Amino acid sequence: MYPSEIVSPMKEELTDNGFSELLTGEEVDAQLIKEGTTLVMINSVCGCSAGSARPGLLMAIANSEKKPDYLTTSFAGFDEEAVKKIRERLLPYPPSSPSIALFKNGELVHFIERHQIEGRPAQVIARNLISAFEQYCN
Repeated sequence: MYPSEIVSPMKEELTDNGFSELLTGEEVDAQLIKEGTTLVMINSVCGCSAGSARPGLLMAIANSEKKPDYLTTSFAGFDEEAVKKIRERLLPYPPSSPSIALFKNGELVHFIERHQIEGRPAQVIARNLISAFEQYCN
């Protein structure tokens, strides 16, 4: 488990921009049964998370006409129960952090794994997400 002084600034980068935290398995289940679209970012201390995933995600939210109904996040290596529950909902994909998932009415409709984030600039992540928002969000 990572110390909170390391994790807090990375969490705040999202929560200060409208994301709510999913901290328990119950919160994950309650969120993912909601009607509409839910974006879930499994946040991470990984350099690719800081370098492209979080900035790309925020860029997509800021620049897309269509947006998910709910913006949520959990932190790998910190919010263990919630991340475990999210990963159950992401099967058959293997555990991946950082990663970004879009659910519609509880069903996974778009997923960006770590290997699709590493080495890519934030703009590429943003374009990928904007395309998914255009397809799945109202």
